[in-house]
Amino acid sequence: MAIGVALIGGGIWAKEEHLPAILASKDLELKAIYSRSLKSAKDVAGEVSQKIDLYSEDTSQGYEDILKRDDIQALVVSLPIANQVPFIRSALSAGKHVLSEKPVAENVADAVNLIKWYHEHKAAHKDATWSVAENFRYLESFKNARLEIEKLGKIIGFRVRIYANIQEGWKFFETSWRKNPTHQGGFLLDGGVHYTAALRGLLGSDVHVTRLAAFTTLLKEHLPPVDTMDAILKTNTGIQGTFQSSVATTLTGPEWTIACEKGTVTVAKSEVTVRPVDGEEVTKTIPDERTGVPPEIRAWGEALAAGRQNPEQSPEEALADLELIQLMLRSGEKEGQPQICQHQTPGQK
Repeated sequence: MAIGVALIGGGIWAKEEHLPAILASKDLELKAIYSRSLKSAKDVAGEVSQKIDLYSEDTSQGYEDILKRDDIQALVVSLPIANQVPFIRSALSAGKHVLSEKPVAENVADAVNLIKWYHEHKAAHKDATWSVAENFRYLESFKNARLEIEKLGKIIGFRVRIYANIQEGWKFFETSWRKNPTHQGGFLLDGGVHYTAALRGLLGSDVHVTRLAAFTTLLKEHLPPVDTMDAILKTNTGIQGTFQSSVATTLTGPEWTIACEKGTVTVAKSEVTVRPVDGEEVTKTIPDERTGVPPEIRAWGEALAAGRQNPEQSPEEALADLELIQLMLRSGEKEGQPQICQHQTPGQK
């Protein structure tokens, strides 16, 4: 029997990514959609033919009514960054499984507190699981690149360059919470956790960042509080690399390059390029399934159906992604002062 799911959120990502992914999952059955307004909930539901109950704060049936339904066992929470925590808490308290959108929380302190609360109260919440979505972990191009890296020996360096030039009028910019961010880092946090997740995946479990230093700046007034950062990262193995990200530049990207003893591997969109020290350069196009959300949702549904939690979706993994961005922002605020990582080994206790 499929697991009953409610989609919480009325934004672009909920409509364009989560909705079709849930509908396509064999282990999930969409029962309800919630948004602040009925109009927004209807917009997300669109032309879906199956019966989906709509909930909103401007009708008599709101979020709390979803939590009372026995036929809904799980929620996908797709809300603005600053709004998610109370929805996650209340859902888990009601014994509902949760998949919340990245980042795990608005900042590291909130994330640590929520993770601690989650583990301490798990038995009381009927062992409801909390997972955090990170669709970059489900991009086949990065998975393939990781396999190529493993063939080239010890990692000796890396560079990440993610560039964009966000203009007013872009559909994501025009969402109010992104246009006037209350969360740290603005677009650098919102998109940045994807990029650190990808880097961490490419480095593998044996290499993790221990220290970093960064400079940040604001190039365009419509992208506060900062829109550009350049960092140097040091790892537990003694190597170092760079992480450069800007949403306000004419520089071009994206690129993740990992240097190994026997060559380099670069991921750029769906292309993976292997440059061996001894051998010919080879570029392969590795098709990704949309944004990675469909396989992400499938993996979550499969784990729920099997009565387990997918380790790739643990809140601790998402905390490690968030910490790197936050420390770059803190270092930038302090004119490059080095920062120490504390949450980069989620699998080690």
